[in-house]
Amino acid sequence: MGNMKIKAKADGEIVKAKVMAKHEMLTYDGAKKKGKEANFITHIVGKVGEAVVFEMSSSQFLSKNPLFKFTFKGKKGDELTMTWVDLKGDTKTESKKIK
Repeated sequence: MGNMKIKAKADGEIVKAKVMAKHEMLTYDGAKKKGKEANFITHIVGKVGEAVVFEMSSSQFLSKNPLFKFTFKGKKGDELTMTWVDLKGDTKTESKKIK
């Protein structure tokens, strides 16, 4: 389920990143009402090479298709790789070259 939209643009040595994780983010209450199992992103990490540039544990209280914005030191041409894990243990990884 889901994928990501990644935008990363360098301004000098600072990279501004926007990542939208397409995910239903179904809370326990919402799942109960729909007769489904709760499922939401529990952890997301961003890396350039082996360097972690963004890391976050999350809960059911993020909206559907959450948007993450962050900055880090980097340069044009590097590749930002984002990986999320959800409550069911599913993972999704996508990469994008920094413009």
